[in-house]
Amino acid sequence: MGARRKPADGSGDDVSLHELIDGPTEALSAETLAAAGMPDPGGRTRVELPRMPAAGALHRRALLGALPGLGGGRRGPGLPAVELATGGVTVDRAHLADYDRVCGFRLTDRLPATFPHVMGFPLALRLMTAPEFPIPLTGVVHVGNRITVRRPITADETLDFTTYAEDLRPHDRGRQVDVVLVGSVDGEEVWRGVSTYLGREHKPDGGERRDRSGHPEAPAATARWRVEPRIGTQYARVSGDHNPIHTSLLGARLFGFRRPIAHGMWSKARCLAALENRLPDAYTVEVAFKLPVPLPSTVSFALLPDGGFALHDSRGRPHLAGLVS
Repeated sequence: MGARRKPADGSGDDVSLHELIDGPTEALSAETLAAAGMPDPGGRTRVELPRMPAAGALHRRALLGALPGLGGGRRGPGLPAVELATGGVTVDRAHLADYDRVCGFRLTDRLPATFPHVMGFPLALRLMTAPEFPIPLTGVVHVGNRITVRRPITADETLDFTTYAEDLRPHDRGRQVDVVLVGSVDGEEVWRGVSTYLGREHKPDGGERRDRSGHPEAPAATARWRVEPRIGTQYARVSGDHNPIHTSLLGARLFGFRRPIAHGMWSKARCLAALENRLPDAYTVEVAFKLPVPLPSTVSFALLPDGGFALHDSRGRPHLAGLVS
C-alpha cells in the first residue's frame, strides 16, 4: 500500500497527496510569472510549478487577506492570464482508502471520479488565492461542478495537472467564474473538472429576487443518510479543503451559517458512491449545488430516470441536483 514520495532532500519529481496538503507553500512572484514563457493560444501564460502548493497554508493566507488592512477588498475586473501546471503527482494508497471510507466508496485501486479533484485542488486553490483572481476566496460559494472521466484511472498512475480560470460572468447576486482543472497521464487528458464559483456582491437594487413560493415535489427517496458533524472535519482532512464554514461553529457563523455545512464535493462524492455499480468507464457527471447540507442532518438520495440523481432535506428542499451522461 506504499506510495512513491519525494526524497527528503527535495530531489525527484514524484509528489504524494499527503505532501501536497501538508507541505510548505510560497507566493508566485512577479519574477516567476515574467520568466514563465510565452502565452498559450488562449492568451494565458503557462507557469510550471516544481511541486504542488499546500492547501492549508493557502487557506490561512486567504483568511488573513480577508481581514481589514491585510489585503482584502474588491478584486480586479478580469481573470488572471495564467495557467498553472505541475507534474509527477502520485497517489498515497492509504490516503485513497481514507477518502473512500469518508465518502462511501468501495476500497479499490480505481480512483473515484471525484478523487482527482482532491489531488489537484491545491493547484486550483493557488490560482484562486492569487491577487489577480476576481473573487476573494473567503465567502465564495461553490455552485456547480462538472467532471468528465475519459477512462478509468488507477492508483499506480502518475498524473500531471493544469488549472486556469475562464468565463467570468455577471450573476444576479454577484459574479460567477469557472475554474478548470485537467489531469493527464503521459500527455493524454484522462480527467477534467470544471468548478463554478459565485462571488456574492452587494448591488444597489439588491439583485434579482428569486421566486421561492414553491419547489417541485421531491422525488421518492432511494436511500436516507444521516450526515454527522464529523463529516466536516473528516472530509477536510482527506481533501485539504479546510474552509472553516465546514469545520467550525464559529467559522460557519462568521460567514452567515447557523452551524457548519458539509462540503459540496463530499455531497457529490457520496452520491457517486451510491451510483458506483452503475457508472461506465467513461462519462460526465454534472451537479448543481442548491441548499447547503447543515451538520448534522438527515438527507434523502433519489435516483432519477435518464441518469439523474438528487439530494433533498427532510422537508423535500433540494441540496443537490445531478446528471450522469
